Amino acid sequence: MKYDLIVIGGGPAGYVGAIRAAQLGARVACVELERAGGTCLNWGCIPTKSLLQNAELYSTVKNDADAFGLKFEGLSYDWSKVIGRSRKVADRLAGGIEFLFKKNKVDYILGRGSIPEAGKVQVADAAGTVTEYEADNILVATGVETRELPHLPIDGKKIIGSRQALVLEEQPKEIVIIGGGAIGVEFAYFFNAFGTKVTQVEMMPHLLPVEDDEVSVTLDKAFKKQGIRVLTGSKVSAADTSGDRVRLTIEGDTNEEIEADICLLAIGVQPILPEGVELELDRGYIVTDARYQTSIPGVFAAGDITGPPWLAHVASFEALHAIEGLFLEGHEPRKVNTFPGCTYCNPQVASVGLTEEAAKEKEIAYKIGKFPFQASGKAQAAGDTEGFVKLIFGEQHGELLGAHIIGHGATELIAELGLAIEMEATYEEIQGTIHAHPTLSEAVMEASHAAFGHAIHI
Repeated sequence: MKYDLIVIGGGPAGYVGAIRAAQLGARVACVELERAGGTCLNWGCIPTKSLLQNAELYSTVKNDADAFGLKFEGLSYDWSKVIGRSRKVADRLAGGIEFLFKKNKVDYILGRGSIPEAGKVQVADAAGTVTEYEADNILVATGVETRELPHLPIDGKKIIGSRQALVLEEQPKEIVIIGGGAIGVEFAYFFNAFGTKVTQVEMMPHLLPVEDDEVSVTLDKAFKKQGIRVLTGSKVSAADTSGDRVRLTIEGDTNEEIEADICLLAIGVQPILPEGVELELDRGYIVTDARYQTSIPGVFAAGDITGPPWLAHVASFEALHAIEGLFLEGHEPRKVNTFPGCTYCNPQVASVGLTEEAAKEKEIAYKIGKFPFQASGKAQAAGDTEGFVKLIFGEQHGELLGAHIIGHGATELIAELGLAIEMEATYEEIQGTIHAHPTLSEAVMEASHAAFGHAIHI
């Protein structure tokens, strides 16, 4: 059987690329090892957000009910239902993608895909039967998996990755989380909210080290206030899993031995490369040109397999442009330059564009505008005033260069600022856009006023 396109991988790059190609009239197949939606939908973005919603709701009722004039007696939770709800959400959405495959006439093939040569894809099913398909074009969207430490391999019991953390049958009493990036801090917030004693170890000086320094420092303080033990500037130098618990040796700003029921590795990811043809790689990730083509003509790649940033929305963007470059006449694909980053702990963190540190390194003259949620009427009414909006504008022309938010609703508010950067909006245009009152989005407008010395409410 011959196709115009075979996509290997059914995640945010793969299924989006497959469906878009079918919409453009191509005959398409999508090969997926487990289930449509890939890691993001089944074992990442979606189920974790379900767990975090449970954690936020439980934490609010437990800690803030009295402030809202509410009383709850005998408050408790069912761990199995908390975990079960997240799996149901993921299953429902995976089924939705399978429906979209049928609707758009995309052939959905379950199995492990490999590329023996350009124009051919072999798929090994669960029984080991191998079927070969032909395609004019191949899109590799195989993604990434959890990276392990050499002295701390994942055993699925005492040493786990994010995948195992999503389906723990029993809640651990104590957990050590190695890594302070987005995955690590989201799980730290989740487990802590339900009463697990959490210790978080991060090599860099602050949690979320890729974020603006002010945001990272604020998150450090917020986590410590919530009861999470944060060990920054530290690393795990040795581990002992021979007993009933895991014992870790910590070195750096803190030198000590700590024990826990479980250790969660959240130190990053590594690429999942398809077997077969040898593609040009950079640090293990597939290299592509301006049209997303690899070193082999007719073989394209998009999403996490091409390297950072490892974000679902970036993967979908890349896949759309790769496919439209192939099947939409006259379309010139775009590479990703500016993108939002979101972390769904509490307080939420979101950013787009340059950090203040990056602006300094680039020797760009800039102005900073900040507005605290403490001064927001909507935040006060909602009882959630932690955090701020920080905007970075070019001094010469007043254009928005970067936006950084920590606080309730940050991951929703960032979209406006991504659009502003895309359209090269200035502070005057942001201020000239009427923001409804009372809303959290007013903090964006107020921060733009603050940058140029005419804030009203601070």
